Amino acid sequence: MGINSERDIEANLQIGPTDAGMVRLFVSADSIEIPMDFEPDEAREIAEEIVAAAMAAEKAGKRG
Repeated sequence: MGINSERDIEANLQIGPTDAGMVRLFVSADSIEIPMDFEPDEAREIAEEIVAAAMAAEKAGKRG
């Protein structure tokens, strides 16, 4: 399985701060729940990666 492999799975993503000062990405699908906690600096890096991926995806979409 890779980034380009499609799956027929529906999942929900919630993002928010915890009371411990972390940023939580919470993924849930069917009976699975995956909480992922990050320091604020790590969360900013992830946000930058998401923005960069969105920009790359836009460019790829315009080529095809």
